[in-house]
Amino acid sequence: MLKLDSLVKRFGAVTAVDGLSLEVSRAEVFGLLGPNGAGKSTTIGMCVGVIAPDSGRVTLDGVGPPTEPRVRASLGVAPQALAVYDDLSGWENIEFFGRLYGLRGRELKARVGAVLDIVGLTPRANDRVQGYSGGMKRRLNLAAALVHRPPMLLLDEPTAGVDPQSRNNILDLVRTLAQQGITIVYTTHYMEEASRLCDRVAIMDHGRILAIGTVPQLVAGHGGKSVVTVVRAQGEERTETDEPLHVITRAAGEGGVLGLRIDRPDLESVFLSLTGRSLRD
Repeated sequence: MLKLDSLVKRFGAVTAVDGLSLEVSRAEVFGLLGPNGAGKSTTIGMCVGVIAPDSGRVTLDGVGPPTEPRVRASLGVAPQALAVYDDLSGWENIEFFGRLYGLRGRELKARVGAVLDIVGLTPRANDRVQGYSGGMKRRLNLAAALVHRPPMLLLDEPTAGVDPQSRNNILDLVRTLAQQGITIVYTTHYMEEASRLCDRVAIMDHGRILAIGTVPQLVAGHGGKSVVTVVRAQGEERTETDEPLHVITRAAGEGGVLGLRIDRPDLESVFLSLTGRSLRD
């Protein structure tokens, strides 16, 4: 559904994307993870067609590049920077975007009502967006991406700054859309979201893909060992091991155990192992 072939993008002396290649299958939820400055937003910009690569090619649905309007129409985009108009109502916002995609008359009215219902905004449809909470604006942003029934969605940090209820609504909606056959590229800083939603995950840094695979594959290949913490009266003992059960059995045999904890590697472990622990500002 989406093919990136040797993409390169430079901004002056900075190479934001450096020979990036990947493919996303139809109906797949594909996670794109990386620290600040990794090149995720530049990659999304090239997928949408608003940033031109210096070299390489983006192909959508085997048809052509997103710079062609007929190809770009197959995309729904919910950008990290909210693309909604505060002075319009929720209904007017979605009606506006629907008209941009050529929807008219009864079809437009039906689609606006349907997507507002999907994101739980029907009760506030006629209120100005300036009175919406951050979570409501995020959900409206997603509704705008859905109004024209695109077969593919690009969601760039779709839960940034939202309340827990809106976040849960968005995550449930993403999974439902995937089950309906929509292809989704999902960028996020939240490891638990990627673990919960994504069929495959790519971790990128410095404009390159460092690892790609299912979450279990990434954890097995890059997550490191489990850590067993044994609590005794004199303090805690931490042991890195591939066989936590053996460590626990040995500790129990030695006696004096007040508590035990096993911390198994997860996607966050993989992320930190590949990208490092240094702060990115």
